[in-house]
This record gives sequence, C-alpha cells and structure tokens, in this order.
Amino acid sequence: MINTLSKPRHGIGRECVITRRACFSSSHRYWLPEKSDEENLAFFGKCSIAPGHGHNYELIVSMGGHLDSDGMVLNLSDVKHSIKDNVTGQLDFQFLNNVWPEFDITKTEGILPTTEALVKVIWNRLKDDLPLIALRLYENPNLWADYYGDKMEALLTVQTHFAAAHRLAKQEINFEENKKIYGKCARVNGHGHNYILDVTVRGGIDKRTGMICDLSALKQIIDDLIVEKLDHTFLNKDIEFFRTCVPTAENIALYIADVLNKPIKTIGANLHKIRLQESPNNAAEIYVEQSISNFSNRKRKESLVTPA
Repeated sequence: MINTLSKPRHGIGRECVITRRACFSSSHRYWLPEKSDEENLAFFGKCSIAPGHGHNYELIVSMGGHLDSDGMVLNLSDVKHSIKDNVTGQLDFQFLNNVWPEFDITKTEGILPTTEALVKVIWNRLKDDLPLIALRLYENPNLWADYYGDKMEALLTVQTHFAAAHRLAKQEINFEENKKIYGKCARVNGHGHNYILDVTVRGGIDKRTGMICDLSALKQIIDDLIVEKLDHTFLNKDIEFFRTCVPTAENIALYIADVLNKPIKTIGANLHKIRLQESPNNAAEIYVEQSISNFSNRKRKESLVTPA
C-alpha cells in the first residue's frame, strides 16, 4: 500500500494571484470651494451640480502569494470580510465626499473622489491587510481606473465604439493573391464591424482635483478625432490614410494611437494603450509608451485586474 501522506502536497509554496470582486453604490460631487460656481461648472461640467450623482462601482482586488497546505493563497472568507470592513461597508449607499477624511475638500489636503483618486485611497486602506498587487475600479462599464501602488500615478481608461466597413486587400496584387492572404476579408465589396475602442491614459493624480486629466476634454478629443471621423465610413475610401494602408485591426489601432498621442499630451496625460476590439474573437492592442521587449511585465500587471 502506497503511503500518500509521505508525498509532497501539490502546489505548496508556489506563487499564485487571486482576485476578488466587490460592488458598492455611492454618489459624489466634483466641486472645490476655492472655485466659483461658474468656474466649477466650466471645469467639472455637470459633475459639479449639487447634490451630486451616483454610480454602481465594481472593484477588482488582485492579491498574490504562495499556496499554503490548504491549497490557498488566502482564505477567501477573510478577504471578503477585509474588503467589506475596510471599503464597501463604509462606502455603500454613501456620499463619497463626506465619508473619508481624504475627501474633505474643506481642508487644503482634501482631494475630490474621482475614480482614479478613489482607487488610490482604497489601496491605502487595504494594503496593510491584504497582499495587494493591483486594483481596478469601474465607475461604469465605459470608464475605469487601474492602480498598482505607484505613489500618485494611475491609469484611466475610456471605452467607446464606432461602426465602420473595410476591405483587406493590397492594391498592388490581384484578387486571388489577396484572397490567399486575407481570405473572405478580401472580397471586393468589403464587410463591417462594430468596433469597441479602449483608450488608456497614464499620469499623476492631481492632489486637489483627483484627476489624471480633464475627463471631459479627453472624451471630446476621442470623439472628435476618432469616433466622428471613423463612424459609419468605408475606411478604404472615406479615410485618406487607408487608401494606401490596409485597414487591418492592427493598422487601425496604430492609426488611432498616432492621431491621439499628441492631443492627449496637451491635456496633461500620456497615451498608454489603445485596444481595438474588432469582434468578440479579435482585438489589437498598441502599447504606446514601451517597446515589445518590455511588454510582458506591464501586460502581466494589467491582466491581474481584468476579470475573466
């Protein structure tokens, strides 16, 4: 008879990352006492209007460690209670500006509870209790912030969409040769997609406004330069750039990155990543700030806060 107790238990001591999802509903208002009502409205838009507005927030907590003899990094019951005690139990159905002292804007060190500021404060409230690797906070399905404990720096992502048609074919070769390369996508009359576009910017969180950049200005740049220009077009014919460049998902993503890079710098942020989803099965990602040789570490970090 084999003594199975003498064998080492599978996984003990090996590294693993686990994630926990938590949700809470809160309201907030973007308004600073040192600004007039007119200045607040001009800077924060409708977000400055009293008594504020609300969101159904979704928090993804990523933690790392070594597996114990029970096959766990952490006891999920303990994780659940830690997040509830330190974060969601305090924030759920509350007005964020009044809940935590970090958001007391009557004091000079107070910061507005933007998505990027909130995820940083949540990190500080969990870091001594849980082995954090990354946090992602969704304000809504089209806006989220990532934080990795990098002092005052964070990532902010805006998601939007546009519909466009294209044909994948090189002008210098015939139809049969194009079909060998691009398959059905080379058909003469083209085909269409409902593209989903994620624009991720990086930057420091302003100690007072809580923002990486002016969110309204960022959305306007994306809408004016990309969505309005590409939406409901036949890319090969309507967009001058693609008359001589095959509009693959990769080339479209690169085009978007090149168009947005400088305008985003003018509002104080850095374009970090473009993700263009062509279909549920295909997407292209462009990392603007790093070469492919440095890709794996950042991609690993971002994958830690991406729900399955």
